[in-house]
Amino acid sequence: MLTGQITSAILGVGLAGAILFLVRRDHLHGPFAIWWFAVAAATFVLGVFPNVVIWLGHATGIVYAPVLPIIVGLSLVLIRLLKLDIDRSKQERQVRRLTQKLAILEQELARLGGRPASDARSNDED
Repeated sequence: MLTGQITSAILGVGLAGAILFLVRRDHLHGPFAIWWFAVAAATFVLGVFPNVVIWLGHATGIVYAPVLPIIVGLSLVLIRLLKLDIDRSKQERQVRRLTQKLAILEQELARLGGRPASDARSNDED
């Protein structure tokens, strides 16, 4: 039967392998891969050396040390979600600005004697 230490170590190595596969297939890029490699390394280290959790728990004043990885993990997930929302807000702002610039350029093209924007749209739809 597998112990918790071996299972955690296997999960860490498996996660690192999956990250390498995703990077090689160009599905995951630089900063994101580094973030996930850190997660894989932490999973591996905490699986192989569970006394690190106990030591960190005592060092931080947490009485029940095994809850420390849960607290840290949940905090990192919340930080990651916040960063994703910030990035999404930036992208939405960029799309809105690009749409406005495109509309301005279409109006300018129509004003300078190019095809009117309404004619170009009706021809594209056919």
